[in-house]
Amino acid sequence: MKTLPSIGKRLANALLTWSVLSTVVVVAAVWLAVHEEVDELLDETLQATAEVLMIPLQSTVILSAESSLEKISSPPSKGNFAWQVINYNTDKPAQVLRGSIHAPLDALHEAPLPGFGNTPAWRTYGVAVSSPNRMLYVAQTNKERSEAQLEVALGAALASLAIALLAHVWLRTRARHELQPLQTLAEKLANYDALAPAASLGMPEREELMPVHTSIDILTQGLARRVAHERAFAAHAAHALRTPLAGIDAQLAVALRECPPHLSQRLQNVRTASARLQRVVTALLSLFRSGMNLQRQTLMG
Repeated sequence: MKTLPSIGKRLANALLTWSVLSTVVVVAAVWLAVHEEVDELLDETLQATAEVLMIPLQSTVILSAESSLEKISSPPSKGNFAWQVINYNTDKPAQVLRGSIHAPLDALHEAPLPGFGNTPAWRTYGVAVSSPNRMLYVAQTNKERSEAQLEVALGAALASLAIALLAHVWLRTRARHELQPLQTLAEKLANYDALAPAASLGMPEREELMPVHTSIDILTQGLARRVAHERAFAAHAAHALRTPLAGIDAQLAVALRECPPHLSQRLQNVRTASARLQRVVTALLSLFRSGMNLQRQTLMG
């Protein structure tokens, strides 16, 4: 037997598909938003750090063109942030005057670059210190920025996935609960006697089932009227047949007394068949008058 599609399973599959698609869309949207917002936040951090460092560096006397590179110790870190003070002369290469302990030995930029800039490994923000040829660069590794963006996006994605899964479980439970009235209706129909007096399914449990209940009640009323008419007709026909059958039996009795011997057996067979027909008519009258249902059983030949 072919398996029929299940409303519950189809709804569950639709909800699962919706959960997966919504999670993908939310993750994509979150990724785009996080990428822009985190990138902007990190840039603002670089800019604020540069503004803070400018104040002590502008008053430091060792920031001369003849100063040698001086590494400034900083608290232990992973080396994801660094800063450099670089002196630019027209006739000399860029000279790193001072830098943090994690700053590269070479200048981050070979030419002055105010504002934001990029190198293969660093995102920088530059600001002039004391003179236009002396730049302070605050930098963050591109790897760290990518990791920060990925962590925020991954956290948002996991939160979205958790919400989607919870919504899927809740909606599936609600769908199963809302489909329960269909099971209740099936149980009512299994025990429903359409010919019982004033047969009715009663009020439905859901508004959507009201047309079903109404249609079944209308069909039941029509069936009851039809059965009643058929019973009335059958009862009238059976009652009308009793008198002719009684007359036939009486005529056959007279004919048996007056017929030649060679015809008596045939007439007796006819009278026996007439008597059986009278019993059938009597049984039909008793059946329709009592209103009982037929009880069928197999007869062995």
